[in-house]
Amino acid sequence: MPTPSGRFRWRIVALLFLATTINYIDRQVLSFTMTDEVFRKDMLDIAPDAVLTKEATDRFKVLYGDVDAAFKFAYAIGFLLAGWLVDRIGTKRGFSLGILVWSVAGVLTASVNTIAGLSWMRALLGLGESANFPSAIKTIAEWFPRRERSFANGLFNAGTNVGIILTALAVPYLILQFGWRSSFLVTGVLGFGLLIFWWLLYSKPERHPKLSTEELAYIRADAEKTPPLKVSWSRLLSYKQTWAFAVGKLMADPIWWFYMSWLPDFFNSNDALDERLDLKSFGLPFLIIYVVSDAGSIFFGWLSTQFMRWGWSANRARKTTLLICALCVVPIFFAAQTNSLTIAIALIALATAAHQGWSANMYTFASDLFPRNVVASVTGIGGMFGTVGGILLALLAGRIITAFGYLPMFIVASCSYLIALILIHLILPKLEPVKTEELMGDYMVDSKR
Repeated sequence: MPTPSGRFRWRIVALLFLATTINYIDRQVLSFTMTDEVFRKDMLDIAPDAVLTKEATDRFKVLYGDVDAAFKFAYAIGFLLAGWLVDRIGTKRGFSLGILVWSVAGVLTASVNTIAGLSWMRALLGLGESANFPSAIKTIAEWFPRRERSFANGLFNAGTNVGIILTALAVPYLILQFGWRSSFLVTGVLGFGLLIFWWLLYSKPERHPKLSTEELAYIRADAEKTPPLKVSWSRLLSYKQTWAFAVGKLMADPIWWFYMSWLPDFFNSNDALDERLDLKSFGLPFLIIYVVSDAGSIFFGWLSTQFMRWGWSANRARKTTLLICALCVVPIFFAAQTNSLTIAIALIALATAAHQGWSANMYTFASDLFPRNVVASVTGIGGMFGTVGGILLALLAGRIITAFGYLPMFIVASCSYLIALILIHLILPKLEPVKTEELMGDYMVDSKR
């Protein structure tokens, strides 16, 4: 591989980081808003001056789980559609459409008055937001050589944590000063600004006027010469590589969804903690948790890349990194048992950092194992599996939490990643990429039918 020449490709990572940050701001708003008593009363149609009883609060948590499931259901369907769409109409147009849809949904949420209305808006949000990761992973595959992809994925994926941090800092202020509707309106408008930035700044490497010929040659040095392919989902599902990626998403993604949806309530309503958090005090703890998560995303993405620079195979480098991430999550079950807010924050920060490292490396699986032309579709399939797991967990979470507390949920979280890694290794003992020629052969067979 030639010596790296130019660094313009890292500006594309910065653009993806911005997009992912805004994507997570819009999806994270509800988890903080749901702790606001006025919001709960409005959604339950309870008079503002009435007392919000424990029974009403428990009922709201169950309904909140159903709303969360509606978001994830649309997100799962959208993940498949977005992957298919981005592979066919291109990253620029496909991602632009997704940004537009999720921004409209975010703004319209400010006008809802019922749980049903909230469910519909969250479903529309999920449909639009599903375009983010298939688009971003495909962009990384287009703009980076194989050896840099896990680090680049880790960098843009760190935007998820920054989005949550900004939400934890800004949304409580908006709610306390201007009411809960302002939180959806203000954050929803951010997406329209992102849409303008994306449309003006993004092009494929071969078409970008600011990319040097030398840097383009470096990006393409290890690239396969892949002609345009239209490979069906059923054909992609026939490869064990797809299933290894899908299992990794199925077992880990629901845990991340759980963190995003329920951590504010865990800190707000957990009687075991020596100190509980509310809208006035969420900021610093969530800042700590997700700064550490950002560090995990970048560090574990870098670590896998570093192992490969030491001469390790992709199989050894990726799986070793995933094992380290999985082991870091195991202690989280104690977060639901400790009385110390500080210890709970530390354990959750470690687990979320490990998840982000896991996620950065799992996304690299798609570009490691498949040619660029089908990366978005494979990412969409894996994301759909992850979101199906998230739907099931969302439907159960509110009911489990109101009946048994948070301990069962954290026990599930502590062991999911190790189980996932075992299954991945059983499905795919070696990370052998699907050859372009094999895909072409399958494509020719399919086209003749």
